[in-house]
Amino acid sequence: MRISDFIYEIKEGMAISFQAIRANKMRSVLTTLGIVIGIVSVTLMGTAIEGLSRGFNDSISKLGADVLYVQKWPWFAGGDWWKYRNRKDIKMAEYKAIDRQAALIQAATPASGTIRTVKYQDNSSSGVFIIGSNEKYLEIGGSSMDIGRFFSQAEADGGRPVCVIGSEIATNLFPHTSPLGKNLKVGNFTFRVVGVMAKQGSFLGMFSLDNRVVIPMQAFLQRFGTRHGIEIDVKAKDIKQLDDTKEELRGILRKVRHVAPGAEDDFAINQQEMFIQTFNAIGLVVAGIGLFITALSLFVGSIGIMNIMFVSVTERTKEIGIRKAIGARRGTILLQFLIEAASLSLIGGLIGIIISYPLSLLLNQILPTSMPISVVAISIVISLIVGVISGFLPANRASKMDPVDALRYE
Repeated sequence: MRISDFIYEIKEGMAISFQAIRANKMRSVLTTLGIVIGIVSVTLMGTAIEGLSRGFNDSISKLGADVLYVQKWPWFAGGDWWKYRNRKDIKMAEYKAIDRQAALIQAATPASGTIRTVKYQDNSSSGVFIIGSNEKYLEIGGSSMDIGRFFSQAEADGGRPVCVIGSEIATNLFPHTSPLGKNLKVGNFTFRVVGVMAKQGSFLGMFSLDNRVVIPMQAFLQRFGTRHGIEIDVKAKDIKQLDDTKEELRGILRKVRHVAPGAEDDFAINQQEMFIQTFNAIGLVVAGIGLFITALSLFVGSIGIMNIMFVSVTERTKEIGIRKAIGARRGTILLQFLIEAASLSLIGGLIGIIISYPLSLLLNQILPTSMPISVVAISIVISLIVGVISGFLPANRASKMDPVDALRYE
């Protein structure tokens, strides 16, 4: 068959298909309902997973791929909760040993936190994260300054009553004036603001990284104490030697904490990779559930299209007989009904995408979402494939009809 003839048959098949769809509007709408539900499911699932992945990667990058976190508890730990609870707290002695002995680290900082209300004159912010750290906080955390400066090593070592605030605190407490040099109350204690950190947003959409006040660790210990020990954040010199750095830290910590040879570590060295592995595992479960719902909806939709196409073939038996009697080839009849089935499915797919877009905007109020072109393209391709597969048996039956028997059909 020449290409021009094939193109003509496609055009003719599309014209006949849309004429048949228009002639049975209600039946066509009901037929596509399963496809609409399936495409809405696959589009929203893809949109949510893509949006969550982008939001997660953006948040997790703030942890730093080359940063290790020495803590009492392992992240996402299963097993014996009491075993982790009864471990000795991480103390400043461990931080000093790491800072003094580790050769593969670029920087290390102790860290501890509490939540307090922060006030300046008549303005106040509650539920503010108060973080005790040292002058290397910015270097390890990947933060930067917006205005002012971070506190110096002398201020950190001396436990001076100075602080650096997040952009959200600056906006809430100092809406009409510069915060630099102002004294604010952190709980019952006074600290002088020396700088404001650049806006960082939220971490995993759960809490704001800009709703914080960073003070020298010595000042934190003197004023707030630490009931549950500290954590130690360590930045490796070379990310390629991250595993070696981790082993070096293990050796130092086991020695300082007097862990017996062969005994299990009584501390945890956490890293970004743990978040990624957990997120990927959760993402697979969510995707699996979404794919099951989508497959079920598309299966129901394909059965509906198949049944309606069988009805359509039966109703148009005489038409098929006449077309074959005047020379229509088997392939032409087959193509005509395949185009009709694919058109029904494609219409359902397009309706599903149109419905999905405003739903994704509503979903974005709860979870970060993103509807990339790839998800839309995949949805359209899926709807076409479902249409072709579900329409093949009715189309094949129509193409095999004997013209004499078809013309006799009443």
